[in-house]
Amino acid sequence: MGTLKTEPARNRLDLLAPPVATAVGQWPAEAPVDVDDVLVAPIDAELADTAAFCAAYEVGLDESANCVVVAGKREGVVRYAACVVLATTRVDVNGVVRRALDVRKASFAPMAEAVELTGMEYGGITPIGLPEQWPLLVDARVIAAPHVIIGSGVRHSKIALPGPALGALPGARVVEGLARSA
Repeated sequence: MGTLKTEPARNRLDLLAPPVATAVGQWPAEAPVDVDDVLVAPIDAELADTAAFCAAYEVGLDESANCVVVAGKREGVVRYAACVVLATTRVDVNGVVRRALDVRKASFAPMAEAVELTGMEYGGITPIGLPEQWPLLVDARVIAAPHVIIGSGVRHSKIALPGPALGALPGARVVEGLARSA
């Protein structure tokens, strides 16, 4: 995990966005990954973007995962999904995600909308603590990773956790081919 100084996230809720802190605080005891395996590390908020973060903290792009919010309309109703993919890949928005949302066209949700709906900062959106009604699509390569670094809901920290934990989050569905190589 590079040069990150991690500690259990439940001991540092101050480093998490409110919905993320709530989700960590309510982590199910029967979850396949113990809450103490969900770690958090403070970082420089100016280095939160993936490429800058990985370079500054010596984290490989293949250890870093991005969570993006995608939206599409069907019969006048906007449908949202969150997608988690490794930083070495790109989400197949108008293929796999469009079909998963059952919409004609899907695109990245506008920044202001994503921030408002998640209660998280742009550049820090994470799959932990998302709106319950949203599907959470997780690329199979993320689940196969022993550990990944993801956002924490804020730009001044990152979460490190076992990849399989992301497939066990509420609403998660592991999707083969969700992403393509970048």
